Amino acid sequence: MSELTCQEVWDKCLNVIKDNVSPQNFKTWFEPIVPINVKDKTLTIQVPSSFFFEYLEEHYITLIRKTIKRFLGKDGKLDYNIVVEGGQNSNPYITNLPSNHQGSVKNNPISMPIGISSPSIRNPFIIPGLQKININPQLNPTYTFDAFVEGECNRLARSAGYAVAQKPGGTSFNPLLIYGAGGLGKTHLANAIGLETKKLYPDKTVLYVSADKFQTQFVDSIMDGKKNDFMHFYQSIDVLIIDDVQFLSGKEKTQDVFFHIFNHLHQNGKQIILTSDKAPVDIIGMEQRLLSRFKWGLAADLQSPELETRLAILKKKIKNDGIEIPYEVIEYIAYSITTNVRELEGSLISLLAQASLNRKEITIDLAKKMLDKFVKNTAREVSIDYIQKVVCDYFDIPVEIMKSKTRKREIVQARQLAMYFSKQLTKSSLAHIGKHCGNKDHATVLHACKTVNNLADTDKRFKGFISDIEKRLIHS
Repeated sequence: MSELTCQEVWDKCLNVIKDNVSPQNFKTWFEPIVPINVKDKTLTIQVPSSFFFEYLEEHYITLIRKTIKRFLGKDGKLDYNIVVEGGQNSNPYITNLPSNHQGSVKNNPISMPIGISSPSIRNPFIIPGLQKININPQLNPTYTFDAFVEGECNRLARSAGYAVAQKPGGTSFNPLLIYGAGGLGKTHLANAIGLETKKLYPDKTVLYVSADKFQTQFVDSIMDGKKNDFMHFYQSIDVLIIDDVQFLSGKEKTQDVFFHIFNHLHQNGKQIILTSDKAPVDIIGMEQRLLSRFKWGLAADLQSPELETRLAILKKKIKNDGIEIPYEVIEYIAYSITTNVRELEGSLISLLAQASLNRKEITIDLAKKMLDKFVKNTAREVSIDYIQKVVCDYFDIPVEIMKSKTRKREIVQARQLAMYFSKQLTKSSLAHIGKHCGNKDHATVLHACKTVNNLADTDKRFKGFISDIEKRLIHS
């Protein structure tokens, strides 16, 4: 059988990679790669820039390396050819670098396809002579408290988490259940608690494990006749972090063993930290005796970040990465992506990738084009914050003044227009719109909408205001 060409090897790798990353990330980070050579079980690929190389090494090297080993054998290696910009008067040139072959902590091992072994936590069974200190906590070293941006949306959870790290098992927050929708920072915060605990108490045994991994290990222990060893291992942990505990729903035997582990740890003053995408009351398929225990401590929710927190998150990421981006671009992204932190950071990364690939300067126009692609063809709902900004920019007044109680005619009109467009362009309730526009009630919002409609019919100049602002909002 003839050896595979570099293109054939890379095509096989891409088929596996495609199943393990989102379509957007596949298009951004893998389609531009060109296979150059395969020799001595080393595949050489060409990437368009140093930024591209660094991003792959940080985020996808575990997935790429495992995929290459699948098709080139256990000795399979990866090299890069990097297109490097020359000086002002010179052409780009190629430089060759080997992969650093350091495993990425950001890949999700659960998403690996069958046939590729995923990184697993240390064998969760008691091994004679194994000291507890040797247990790898499985924490992501980048998910620290310093890297976690605090805001109104997460202050309670962050404060409780920090208190737990200062005194694990010694606060009333045991268990600490952090819940919220995907992409809001549950995993980050859970890891931060573990890292801070290890820093303050090096001798304590901390372990982070996903509920899915916990369940898989339990099933394996039953098959191997080592269920008791499994329980003894987990009962020896000082700080146990279970991520996505809702995945235990419907798994009665796994819930039963977790119930006994939970009881043992709690009774012995050990700390339990759980994350979930739902509040305890909304988790379906979980035994009542477990749900009642989840309520023993504190259930703290993470909400979608408000504008100020979104801006702070983007600024922090840009500062940490050593990148310079115009403030108007940062502001545009913060106003446009309102759902969660993951999408917010993802849009920034996509913008940097676009600029790097196309050798373009990062501008507001490039950001607008990128965001249109990033949100694909879905109708992107304009946020109330963004509507208020556009209206206030149009009339050249600060947003804070528009939200104040002043009754000046021009301020009142701006406030009414902000309420009117919020009702027209968002799915928010009248009460929610009123709260965002200076803590007004729903009746005030309804009155504002009627006033705007009446003025549009009778005041030609005011009708022009509506038309101009509408163009800015719809075509932004």
